[in-house]
Amino acid sequence: MKKNNSSITLSSLCGVLLALSASFGVMSKEYKTILIHGLQPQQLINASGTNVESDGASYWSSYWGRVSDERIDWPSYERIEGKIATDWIWPKLKQFSESKLCEAGCVLVTHSTGDLVARYIIDNQENWLSNAGLEPLNIVATFDIAGAGGGSELADIAVSALTGAAGWSSVIDRALKWWLGSDVTEAVGVLHDLKVNNARRIAPVPDDRAPRLRFVAEGDDFFGATKLFLKGKDDGVVALHSSCGASAVESFDSCSRSVATDGQVTHQSDGVQGFMPYHFPMIMSDNYSHNNIRNAAHKGNVTVANHTAQIGGRAVSFQTVNESSGHWFWKKHYRFVANSNNLSASELIYSAIP
Repeated sequence: MKKNNSSITLSSLCGVLLALSASFGVMSKEYKTILIHGLQPQQLINASGTNVESDGASYWSSYWGRVSDERIDWPSYERIEGKIATDWIWPKLKQFSESKLCEAGCVLVTHSTGDLVARYIIDNQENWLSNAGLEPLNIVATFDIAGAGGGSELADIAVSALTGAAGWSSVIDRALKWWLGSDVTEAVGVLHDLKVNNARRIAPVPDDRAPRLRFVAEGDDFFGATKLFLKGKDDGVVALHSSCGASAVESFDSCSRSVATDGQVTHQSDGVQGFMPYHFPMIMSDNYSHNNIRNAAHKGNVTVANHTAQIGGRAVSFQTVNESSGHWFWKKHYRFVANSNNLSASELIYSAIP
């Protein structure tokens, strides 16, 4: 009997240890993480049949949903400064304040259009919560993955084509089918906010100085169908001027002046020179695309635009390794993030959150 009790106790203990091990990454973080997803094209097709919360959970299911603390879900068929703010952002901010979720600090982890939503939150949350007699959130930073805060030229052509303001062609049709799906027939909601000029007018200089760390892809899921419409290098959906956080809408080849997106250490004459306030590009890769950089799968090496940034008095840093290929005049030097040959971009980004 005693032996049996002992076995049950040991078995229970093992179960507890396994559960703790599975959630250790979340428990060990100093700052809480809040996810903000990007555009969900299927919601433009069937707004009435959309389950916003379910779609939000599914969006992050590959990796981030397992390691985060909270989410802010929002419907793509609405506008950021309209019902997205009043009906979806505000209730969550109120909940976070009342529960003191961000008392020690929160990091907003965004993907794609979530970058733009986060900027609007950063610019307004203190006033909104203070006016309601609540404590503002202590947002120490955002980690923006394939950020679309500078808009996307694809949104410009989509709105023009779907509203009849521009002629339809087979090239446009192919690009929109790859990006949005063949059933989108109306330019609604956040598509208008994603137009390049519109996006850059939304909370362009927020009072809050939370640093915005950028994680940038330069791959492509669409076989080049969308690249004709994007300025400079891109990830298939947003150009580098947007994902790097550049202050100007120009054709850029890298977020850095000294390293290419593939890790080659060489002068980048078309690298970004000026950035939007408090925007700091961190890692870049030509192995990941706009959509898969947020997922769990490993696609290849990543490099650094900046090794280190400071958030809330803590350092966010990436160790690097140097490699060379070729000989003599053809010799090339590369710099990669340590372990990026084994770990996915999402794993590397998560590990950097204090």
